[in-house]
Amino acid sequence: MSIRARSWLRTNTFHHARFPPEWLAAERRHTVSVCIPARDEATTIGPTLERLLPLIDAGVIDQVLVVDGSSDETPEIARRLGAEVHDEADLAPEFGPVLGKGDAMWRALPLLRGEIICYLDADSAGFESHYACGLIGPLVREPRLAFVKGCYRRPFRIGDAVAPAGGGRVTELTARPLLNLFYPELAVIGQPLAGEMAAHRELLERLPFTTGYGVEIALLIDTYRAVGLDAIAQIDLDVRQNAHQTLRDLGPMAFAVLQALSARLQQEGRLHGPLPDLFLFGDGEELVSRPAERPPIAELRAAA
Repeated sequence: MSIRARSWLRTNTFHHARFPPEWLAAERRHTVSVCIPARDEATTIGPTLERLLPLIDAGVIDQVLVVDGSSDETPEIARRLGAEVHDEADLAPEFGPVLGKGDAMWRALPLLRGEIICYLDADSAGFESHYACGLIGPLVREPRLAFVKGCYRRPFRIGDAVAPAGGGRVTELTARPLLNLFYPELAVIGQPLAGEMAAHRELLERLPFTTGYGVEIALLIDTYRAVGLDAIAQIDLDVRQNAHQTLRDLGPMAFAVLQALSARLQQEGRLHGPLPDLFLFGDGEELVSRPAERPPIAELRAAA
């Protein structure tokens, strides 16, 4: 490991226990919004919000917004518990149909009132409030930081059997090798595809959002290019357990990560396209994966 990587791990990696709710309520000087993009997460959205919403009364955060694209009872559960809920299809309709998670995150950004924005996934089993507190904490404590990624151990569950590690297969087999090749300073980050992240609004409004599954790696690379590695931190959240995808489903997800990273290499002149957007399965089935890039909110505001 390089001296730079060791130094970054020492100065820019934190544990969530350093940022209890009481400390955050007393120390924060920024407004904070939490955004949860959700699609058919009726089994997990309730327990998540039951642990998250009390942080408003505790003075830790100011807003919890669920941006929803569900066909199940997810939005009804969220509203019943007191969360602010918006149908993703009602947001920025002039941009056409919503094209995945990254698009929903981008469309929700103008509705988030906080100076610090925290994104959390809706499908975590065993969610606890330290996810939000941990992500917000480094931004409150360290003015030099602009962006925080969650990191954690990911058990692998098959039925009732749980292995202590083995989750995050797209991370380890696609994202990490790509970062090592093309953005080696970012390879030190434990969970580059983590959906748990927090950033200053000013930064997020300057970045484009990839519409699909590649949004996390795209935001990480774009943040790195905008503010550098020293302004990025990671927070150890201990363990994250979520449902695992089949290998067949993981192929298009890995392809979306590769597309997002390749788009940035093209912008930098390190890769020349056009690149194919057709994903071909081994049995001959075809899937077109054509993610869009939503423009920075700041650019739209300036043009209005």
